[in-house]
Amino acid sequence: MTVEYTRRAVADLHKVAADSAAFGENVSTALEGRIREIVDRIAAHPDLGAQVAGRPGIRVASLIHYPFKIFYRVLDDGDVQILHIRHTARRPWTGKAKTPDRDTE
Repeated sequence: MTVEYTRRAVADLHKVAADSAAFGENVSTALEGRIREIVDRIAAHPDLGAQVAGRPGIRVASLIHYPFKIFYRVLDDGDVQILHIRHTARRPWTGKAKTPDRDTE
């Protein structure tokens, strides 16, 4: 199963990396590893994440030890598209921003 990232998700990853670097290399490396671990789990088990209320087809997985959530959807061909990586201290994501059907923006 392939994992695709939207432009928004890639921008989120860059922001997470920059923000976590302020806490030192160990924190940054550990957070990056945890994100990779959760994305790998999502790829292996796409139904892992809870469905987001009011957002059909959108699922969310928490990083548990870090205050982030990964929003994603499973495409018709079974591939996974990572939509957004959001810090949990922010307002809940409404998902109202346009997301593409298939491209990796």
